[in-house]
Amino acid sequence: MPNPKMAIDPRELESAFSLFTEASNQLSLAYADLQQQVVSLTGQLEIANGNLRRELDEKAALSRRLSVLLERLPGGVVELNERGVVVELNPAARSMMQNLSLGCVWQEYIGGFLQPTNVPDMWLSQSSKGERRLSIVVNNMPGEFGKIMLVHDISDTWELQRALTQHKRLAAMGEMAAGLAHQLRTPLATALLYSTHLAKPALSDTDRHKFGQKNLARLRHLEVLIQNMLSFVRGHEVPAEPVILSGLLREAQQLMLPQLQAQDMNCVLDLPLEYEHLVVNANHKELLGCVTNLIDNARLASKPGDVIELFLSARENMAELRVEDHGCGMSSEVQERLFEPFFTTRKEGTGLGLAIVSNLLARLGGEIGVNSNLGTGSSFTIRLPVLYCPTKV
Repeated sequence: MPNPKMAIDPRELESAFSLFTEASNQLSLAYADLQQQVVSLTGQLEIANGNLRRELDEKAALSRRLSVLLERLPGGVVELNERGVVVELNPAARSMMQNLSLGCVWQEYIGGFLQPTNVPDMWLSQSSKGERRLSIVVNNMPGEFGKIMLVHDISDTWELQRALTQHKRLAAMGEMAAGLAHQLRTPLATALLYSTHLAKPALSDTDRHKFGQKNLARLRHLEVLIQNMLSFVRGHEVPAEPVILSGLLREAQQLMLPQLQAQDMNCVLDLPLEYEHLVVNANHKELLGCVTNLIDNARLASKPGDVIELFLSARENMAELRVEDHGCGMSSEVQERLFEPFFTTRKEGTGLGLAIVSNLLARLGGEIGVNSNLGTGSSFTIRLPVLYCPTKV
């Protein structure tokens, strides 16, 4: 007979079956959720793999482009590792530094094949083309211990720069020669005029002596101008000195008088008594040359019978010398370019006279201005700082 204690309670069996069913359902749901996560992760992995393949392809394409670029680049590129050994160089670098190769120690190469110059990053190198100048710029690689060197052959550029420098020097010499010729023209014309008088057979001994002395004075003035110009070319400053403007204007008036009288012109000086001892700091000969240049320009712009006027005044601690004519005058367009080097409206002019005047006055802390109208004449005003004046300026 069966043991009644071993009998299974149907209710307990039903409860256990229910628990098993519920656990089985939960496992099924967890498995389904896990499958969904696997599908999602698989999709994400495929996307990541696709992005990675794309990045690898792009980097490979970039690497190919960089390789082609380095191969075709006209400039040299050299890579050094942390020990200063060459680990990469492109064909341009091999061509410019023929003895450089992979595995070379850079410092040893410098000592054997390159010579330093007094220009930073510039080296001399011997090649089949002769001596070449190389620009070598060294750059550290960010985040690494190696270095990248950029190499350029600047020999042709260097020669062009030397040629350009020589051209500028020759142009400056030509400009200086033209300026000297312009400075010499006025006193030379006066000396020639005195020489013409000396050649007259009926000239008295007294007049001959007088013209001879004036001619000698003009020739000495020419010598001083040449010496001053040579000093300027050599870089020496022309010495300044106290200059009494009234005396300088009278001297300029006398110097230009023969040429003015030859054209039936006159030059008058308006000199107020309070400015008789007005003094500026300048070089007497150079400033005299400026004033005579202005008078000569006024002469060329005037017609026979005209009068050229010289004025001296002062205001705001600045002396003002004015040369005024009543000649042909100038347009506003001409006035704007009047002080430019080599600009001239006269066929025989050099275009340097007023440029020289402007540069001289600028060195002395002064300036020059012009006021002109077509058909009514021109007025040039020189302004210089007053060094001394007995009356209040």
